[in-house]
Amino acid sequence: MLRVVAIVAAALVGAAVFSSVGAQETPDRSCDGNTYQIVECQKGKLKLLEKRLAAAYTKALQMAEPKQRAQLQAAQQAWLKFRDADCDYYELGGGTFARIETGYCMMDLTAARAYELEQAVEP
Repeated sequence: MLRVVAIVAAALVGAAVFSSVGAQETPDRSCDGNTYQIVECQKGKLKLLEKRLAAAYTKALQMAEPKQRAQLQAAQQAWLKFRDADCDYYELGGGTFARIETGYCMMDLTAARAYELEQAVEP
């Protein structure tokens, strides 16, 4: 039960951080074309966002106090599970647009988490 509360709390914090993110930190959502082209565009942008997230996470781990590292690792693993489960909701909606909604979900949440970690290690 405590683990579920922690995951929900992490999700709410992530949502709050995302809602406060300025335009420069949000992913560019200008993928145009047919469904295939939009999804391929989203995949490319998500790959860049995941690199940004990995860099922020690595820096946060390096700057964390030794007693914080295990908690950050656990939080990141829980966040990844949350992101994937949350975005799977859209995927299960069916239809062509579900793939596009899923892509934007992945992009938005990944950008918000990267921003959150970047802000945590700023001096």
